[in-house]
Amino acid sequence: MIIACLDLEGVLVPEIWINVAERTGIAELRLTTRDEPDYDKLMRARLAILDRHKLGLREMQAVIATLEPLPGALDFLNRLRGRHQVLILSDTFYDFAQPLMRKLGFPTLFANDLVVEASGRIAGYRLRVPDQKRQSVEHLRALAFQVIAAGDSYNDTSMLSAAHAGILFRPPANVIAEFPQFPVTREYAELERAFEDAARLIATAAT
Repeated sequence: MIIACLDLEGVLVPEIWINVAERTGIAELRLTTRDEPDYDKLMRARLAILDRHKLGLREMQAVIATLEPLPGALDFLNRLRGRHQVLILSDTFYDFAQPLMRKLGFPTLFANDLVVEASGRIAGYRLRVPDQKRQSVEHLRALAFQVIAAGDSYNDTSMLSAAHAGILFRPPANVIAEFPQFPVTREYAELERAFEDAARLIATAAT
């Protein structure tokens, strides 16, 4: 049994923080894991920026509610779910992702939790476990599943390395340069072919 593990932002939906930056005019919020591989450092900086600008969960959710899946993402996801079990592994937070999950047909999502005060201020966050994408893939493999993973950023590369096959989707040039072992795809049809090519190789290796 093959499980397809997908990153969320940049693969199926737009980058949430970039869209918040564009709507609020706060350029500092444009930084993502494409730019900063240290997720804790990135999130601490983001929360400090939100505090300075008096932005809380309500303001963040108002922006997220306007977002739609990337063009072609839902069709790709539905086709992939017709062939494999699909699991979304994301470093985002359930409070942010829920409206987007509805628009994607509620695929299974592993994400993290925000610490939100009664006022709506985002006081912090709780990671489910450190490097949860990699750990999820490793535990799936321990359960005798074959895993194919796709992502676009630094924080996806450990997941891609842990999988039987890893695929980059629309990654920035710096990630391509640092991780040349992963095939690069740009369109959903290309990503879908890469999944099926990997699935055939896995099946051949198992015989």
